[in-house]
Amino acid sequence: MSTPSAANPSPSSPVTSSPNRSASDRAPAPTGAPRRFGSLGPVGLVLAGGVSVQFGGALAVTLMPRAGALGVVALRLLVAAIVLLLVCRPRLRGHSRTDWATVVVFGITMAAMNGLFYQAVARIPLGPAVTLEVLGPLALSVLASRRAINVVWAGLALAGVFLLGGGGFSDLDPVGVAFALGAGAMWAAYIVFSARTGRRFPQADGLALAMAVGAVLFLPLGIAESGAKLVVPTTFALGAAVALLSSVLPYTLELLALRRLPASTFAILMSLEPAIAATAGFLVLGQSLSATEAVAIALVIAASMGAVRTQVGRRRGERAGG
Repeated sequence: MSTPSAANPSPSSPVTSSPNRSASDRAPAPTGAPRRFGSLGPVGLVLAGGVSVQFGGALAVTLMPRAGALGVVALRLLVAAIVLLLVCRPRLRGHSRTDWATVVVFGITMAAMNGLFYQAVARIPLGPAVTLEVLGPLALSVLASRRAINVVWAGLALAGVFLLGGGGFSDLDPVGVAFALGAGAMWAAYIVFSARTGRRFPQADGLALAMAVGAVLFLPLGIAESGAKLVVPTTFALGAAVALLSSVLPYTLELLALRRLPASTFAILMSLEPAIAATAGFLVLGQSLSATEAVAIALVIAASMGAVRTQVGRRRGERAGG
């Protein structure tokens, strides 16, 4: 489950980010961590982040019988917020009402995106869920561009969705499909507010504060669903692992990658997430794909990559014409 100059997101290039993109694109690169992870290279960092978040999602599915979907989201947001607040130590003073309104909406969007997605993977396999979720950023990209070629990419994506649903989603829980599509819509909104938050808060301060907002909003829902189960040591430990794999680690890796990687390359790599999710679902959850589902996922990936390349070509043409 957003980005213009090699590391600065913009609503005009929406498919260039994902829920794993942090809202700190204009900040200088952090010290210390790049030395530890830099040997992977920026492409390696992005791929490692994608693997981390999708395997974290697979682990979350195994945790749901213990804590429920809402409980897993609450644990993920809570632990991630605590870690990010301790690491970033964001400044609370000196921000305008508009700054705070932006970060609050960002936090609400983040909580809704996570909540809807985990409700989806509780009902349908991980690979198809991520494929449907990717349609949100893809639709935003197509709508933001006025080039006719984007009709082709939209058609490819729709063909993939049609195949994925067997012509009518007969093999997928329709409620799970609806949740996945809702998560995609929230992903698109996340991209817009991630960019806005990044322009108003330094470093990863906005991300840390938004994560705290999401945790505060979701904790009552998690408690209502799971109650004392959330504080069972094994459950809490697994929830902490999900938070580290799905939030803290990928945010860190991708933040570092965005310092050295062109936004177009970054976005194309992120388009591979449905394939990574399908692999994680197979290895961790035993969720195999049919040949038709594999083709469907490939079509959506191709549509995402094509939309990214179209956006990049348009911006280059505008710069050349200017």
